[in-house]
Amino acid sequence: MNRRLILSAGVAAAATAAGVFTWLGRGKSQAPQAPQAADAQVDPVASLMALRLPDLSGASHSLDGWKGQPMLVNFWATWCAPCVKEMPELDALQKKYPKVRFVGIGVDSAVNMQKFVEKVQVSYPLWVLGAGGIDVLRKLGNPSGGLPFTVIFNADGGINRKILGEIQPQDLDQTLAGLKA
Repeated sequence: MNRRLILSAGVAAAATAAGVFTWLGRGKSQAPQAPQAADAQVDPVASLMALRLPDLSGASHSLDGWKGQPMLVNFWATWCAPCVKEMPELDALQKKYPKVRFVGIGVDSAVNMQKFVEKVQVSYPLWVLGAGGIDVLRKLGNPSGGLPFTVIFNADGGINRKILGEIQPQDLDQTLAGLKA
């Protein structure tokens, strides 16, 4: 019995020492704040605009190519039921507002997205960000990284509106009607 108690105490002491060592090591590694400060200065909108993403055929695109035009960027995934539900509504709005550039950016794999569009087709382009792209959403003001997430940009590139969760078609219609091309 005493051996078990001594062994348990030894394991606990070792775990505590490892925890303290790790904690102290983290404090030292985080001391230089310059990289974090530099990251804070990066404009998330500029980063998104410059980001090169493949479409479902593998061709690379960026939002920079649409400078000077209003845009609707919808982050979605095939496994997200609200995302799938709103896609026909977004497609209808894209057809109603042809001067607004729509793009669906999949936080998913290209394979899943390709299978999806065989069943549900949309007339706007779909680009692949990948499952690791949640950080992009967070930097754009979606701290939870939730989907769907829609960002509407004015023609000057400024954010007009952000919508976390499923769009309300009539409400979004009013926002799009107010955009100047």
